[in-house]
Amino acid sequence: MTDDLGPREGPIVLVVDDEPSMRGALRHLLTSAGYAVETFASAAELLEREPLTVAGCLILDVHLPGTSGLDLHDLLRSTGMETATVFVSGRSDVASSIRAMKSGAIDFLTKPIDRAELLAAVERALERDRRRRADLAELDELRRRAARLTPRELQVCALVASGRLNKQIAAMIGTSEKTVKVHRARVLAKLEIESLPELVRIADRLGLRYRPDTSFAADTSPGRLSPP
Repeated sequence: MTDDLGPREGPIVLVVDDEPSMRGALRHLLTSAGYAVETFASAAELLEREPLTVAGCLILDVHLPGTSGLDLHDLLRSTGMETATVFVSGRSDVASSIRAMKSGAIDFLTKPIDRAELLAAVERALERDRRRRADLAELDELRRRAARLTPRELQVCALVASGRLNKQIAAMIGTSEKTVKVHRARVLAKLEIESLPELVRIADRLGLRYRPDTSFAADTSPGRLSPP
């Protein structure tokens, strides 16, 4: 399935093109630039590969036999396996390029491919994928911390993040202001933060909202905070 397996600790460029000569040319160009490269002759071959666990990008021929490059890209996005993608095509195709860019492609390059343009596009794609992975890692960490909160602490967290004062929160949930202060301190400790702006940011990232008469629970599997 793959022609060349690079080191696993660095970024990986996945190339999908049904023309052996193009796969070879792209592999040579990219490896000479220092990238680890894997090549595939079809969408089916790529789909047999496990999802990347390191930063990577996809160089994808638009006009693949069987499942087209555009359809493959849509499939990967719909299954949560999206990889930053640079499309390549043997002919100028306005409709395809528009569809590719609307679906989030990094670039759409026409063969013969300019070396500098390709390498620049690959770097942009890898940088996007690095940011995406860093963002997901941060979100997973925030979900892990939020899973420590009790339902009442989640409720207080949502109310504090919404701008309510301790006195208002106490009245809304039927407890004392002193108890709210205790919950608030525990929320900050469990979330490993020290300030209200940090709490607001985390609540916003997790989509935590106050809902009256509802006990909140941490749903850590899909990564949401929601009522049971």
